[in-house]
Formats: sequence, C-alpha cells, structure tokens
Amino acid sequence: MTEFLVYRAGVILAAVALDRLLGEPRWLPHPIRMIGFLIRTGEKLRVLPLPLKLSGTLMAAGVVALTGVSVWGLLYFTYQSLWWGLAVETLLVYLTIAPRGLADEALAVDSRLRRDDLPGARARLAMIVGRDTGSLDEQEVRRAAVETVSENTVDGVFCPLFYTVLFGAMGAWMYKAVSTLDSMVGYRNERYRQFGWAGARLDDAAAFIPARLVLLLIPAAAKAAGLSARQAWRVGWRDRLAHSSPNAGHGEALYAGALGVRLGGRSSYGGVVSEKPYLGGEFAPPGPETIRQSVALLWWATWLLALSAAVLLSAIGLAGLQMG
Repeated sequence: MTEFLVYRAGVILAAVALDRLLGEPRWLPHPIRMIGFLIRTGEKLRVLPLPLKLSGTLMAAGVVALTGVSVWGLLYFTYQSLWWGLAVETLLVYLTIAPRGLADEALAVDSRLRRDDLPGARARLAMIVGRDTGSLDEQEVRRAAVETVSENTVDGVFCPLFYTVLFGAMGAWMYKAVSTLDSMVGYRNERYRQFGWAGARLDDAAAFIPARLVLLLIPAAAKAAGLSARQAWRVGWRDRLAHSSPNAGHGEALYAGALGVRLGGRSSYGGVVSEKPYLGGEFAPPGPETIRQSVALLWWATWLLALSAAVLLSAIGLAGLQMG
C-alpha cells in the first residue's frame, strides 16, 4: 500500500536520527552475530560431494534467504499494530547503518594523533581496518582512517539505506547478510577462493548501484561541509575505476577530491604488501585536519541521502494516495 512508502520515509529519518544520538548499542546483542552463526554453520556444506563453488553458492543463497524470511516474519507479526511495526522496523534499520560508530572510531584515532600518541592511534586504527598498523607513521595512520571512512560511507550507509528504500528493513538486512558473507568468506585465498566466490560476487552486485549514487551526493555533501564539490566530482569521475574493486574506488576517489588529499599507495595485509593506485594523485597526503573533515563529509552525505530518500518515498506515496 502506498501509504507505507510515506511511513518508510519516516522510518529512514528516525533510524538515522537514532544512530546519530546513540551510535552502535554495544550493550545489545547485535543481530549480525546470528548471520555470522548461519555462515559458520553453512560452511559444513563443504563436505557435500559438490564443487566448492556450488556448495558455497548454496550456502550464500540460504543465508540471505533465511535472513530475509526472518525479518519479514518479525515485521509481519509486529505490524499487526501499526505503531509497534514502525518502531520495530525503525530499530531494525538503525541496526544496519553505522555512521556514528564509524565517525567515533575515526575521531578516536584523530584524538590520539593530536596527543602525539602514535602507538595508541595505531592500536585504535587496527579496530576498524584490515591492514597491518604496527609500523605506520602518522601520515599513513591518517590515510588509513580516511580511506576506511570513505569505503564505509558506501558499505555502512548508502547500501543499507538504498535497500531500505526499495524493500524496507528486510532489504537492509538481506544486504547485511550479503556484506557479512563477503567479510567472512569472500577472500581470494586457498580456503575461500571457490567456496566464497558467490558471497564476494553477491557483494559486488549489491553495492554496484549504491556505490554510484555517491557520485551524485558526495559533491553536494562536500559543498555543504565547506569542501570542494568541483574537485570531488572531477577526481571522483576520473579515478573511481582505478581501484581493483568495482565499487570501493568510487567513495575513495570522491573523498580524495573533496578533501584535496592523495589516497591509495602501499599497504600491508597480514604481512603481504599491496600496492594500490593513487586516487587524487596530484594532491598532498592527508594532513592534521583531514580525518575531522572526512567525518564531517560522512555526516553530510548521510543526512543528504536520508532526506533525499524520504522526499522521494513521500512523493511517490502521496501521489499514489491521490490517484487512489
């Protein structure tokens, strides 16, 4: 029913407001743990007399389907009362987004750098990045923090809200299932190259459109944050496909342009050195204010997306009501 699109607009705005106020509820057992449990259980499909790629595909499909059915069932039950349903759906969407947690962690790294506590900054950074942090200098710590903010603007904000617009909380949680699959089994190593293939490809497909939405909203967010919208668009469009990932480079390139800094370069993961292409190669490396500027850009992008989604849903919903 079209009125539910108007309700969904309110759910999105309320979920973002909750995240801004409360951040990640560390005291609450997070439902992502259940998805992790399903994935670990699904790894038992390895023993089936099937090609690993096929058994991994069956596992991925099962995890996403079970997640979607579980959320649908919960919402079907709670929407017997409209206000209970809206409250539960808002809570579910809130649990899929992470701008406050991402911002807090990045600022915690920044605060330690400002106190000249490089070891503490490295330790805090290690909580939010996958790369080796033990030998990073101050400049490299800043770069890593900004890169993770830019990447997670897509993964932790744009993707779940995009699927909320389309399918409500069920869509957001099915995306989280895909994202968790990629983070747990989507590696190109001997154990997961075949078994985790489906999870990794699903994640690439699921993030394809949201990663490109940043081309529209990050420049506007940069303008609102007092940064360079023109550079964001120019560098973002030019460098977005330089990254090995089909999606990750979009956010990073736009942030590099908006902030006027060079991202990419050498990083180490588990002792293995990776050379990533430079994004915004004409600029200097991140400076003392860059982490705080990246957090401001994250929040402006989050609110612009939420408001745009709410306006779109409300317009479609109200138009449908008038036609009905």
